[in-house]
Amino acid sequence: MAVPTASPPEHSGHEIMKEASLPNPDPPSDSPTAAQLNEHAPYMVATYVRPPPLMVKGEGCYLWDAENRRYLDFTAGLAVNALDFIPNSTALADPSTEQARTLVHTSNLYHSPWIGELSKQIVTKTHAAGGMHAASKVFTCNSGTEANEAAIKFARKVGKTRTPSGDRHEIVSFHNSFHGRTMGALSATPNPKYQKPFSPMIPGFKYGNYNDESSINDLVNEKTCGVIVEPIQGEGGVNVATSSFLQALRARCNEVGAVLIYDEIQCGLGRTGQLWAHQFLPQSAHPDILTTAKALGNGFPIGATIVSEDVAQCVVTGDHGTTFGGNPLACRLAHYIMSRLSDPDLHSSVRAMEQLFRQRFAKFQATYPDHVTEIRGRGLILGLQLAVDPTPVVTAARERGVLIITCGKNTLRFVPPLIISADEVEEGLAILEQAMAVAFEHPQKIAGTKGQQEMAPAGR
Repeated sequence: MAVPTASPPEHSGHEIMKEASLPNPDPPSDSPTAAQLNEHAPYMVATYVRPPPLMVKGEGCYLWDAENRRYLDFTAGLAVNALDFIPNSTALADPSTEQARTLVHTSNLYHSPWIGELSKQIVTKTHAAGGMHAASKVFTCNSGTEANEAAIKFARKVGKTRTPSGDRHEIVSFHNSFHGRTMGALSATPNPKYQKPFSPMIPGFKYGNYNDESSINDLVNEKTCGVIVEPIQGEGGVNVATSSFLQALRARCNEVGAVLIYDEIQCGLGRTGQLWAHQFLPQSAHPDILTTAKALGNGFPIGATIVSEDVAQCVVTGDHGTTFGGNPLACRLAHYIMSRLSDPDLHSSVRAMEQLFRQRFAKFQATYPDHVTEIRGRGLILGLQLAVDPTPVVTAARERGVLIITCGKNTLRFVPPLIISADEVEEGLAILEQAMAVAFEHPQKIAGTKGQQEMAPAGR
């Protein structure tokens, strides 16, 4: 395996000039990195198109590639690495190492202590923070899409319990949402680019327009068993749901007996400056089911579906299950991570860092009013809407030492680690300002970057 090295590879004259002018130029085609990637590519299913660097090390908010180039990470592994990168954090490494030496897996046929401890912690921390007041029980799984699959199945089971004829079976979701890539979650993600190759979708899914209160009564009716919605759409463009929209959804679900599901896989667990993104809502608008993953494992695979007692009573032995979900190693690590992500001091820091981002974003908008059109988001899930293709900015920033990603249509997405400091925010935004100057004023000098978005919009 490649490891960081300070020895520069030999390049052509053009590449040497490029390296002299850029602190983090992408590894060229004749580099050791390219050789290793070319060796591996024939054996990997091509589900992603990645930029050239090969990441081998992480510490704090930084990554290093195989050629010892350092990057300030404003992506946090798609909002996953909320805390330190595990390999260089003793606090994170100790519980996982100790548990790995003790017991990694038992299957769910047997009791183990950490799945229960984690479930109790999630419920109690949620109540203490002022989140989902009806939170009662937790189903633990391996990923965000699995958490949403469980939520969809549980909503269907509630519908069948309340209406045994099966007429109450429809799931409502919203355009520009992203709930996962497995078939149930994909059926709730209305993007033709991703649904069409695997069509037909699972029947019984309906789609509405996000923040459109006028359509709710027709969309959610007596056939609806569940409504799934992100309080902040991450992949769709960092679109924030209005309080009135979510309250109207809750009220309509109450009227027709449907389950309300909040997908906080990307926007939850401290990312908005509160433990849960829906905490700003009155209790009357809280969900029946809440899904989480990403930051819960800080890079280790784990997800969770939090349900109310009314939902839990409809789910009986054999209705759902998982082989690896809730294993002792994942749950012990998540228990430690949850203790940190629920810390009010961390939430205060997130809100303070948000203001630093917003102040600098406002300057970008004033400098480039024809390019930067809108600032969206809350906490440290922020979007900078551009009027032009953002890929040159992504490339220019990376080659200067900052990692950023896109979402929606021409939106730069910022989801840095929640532990990021003011100095690191200022460092990264100063580099981003340089990248914008080059990308907006001399775009012909920058090659495009493919594959920096998990869910690109249809037609892009």
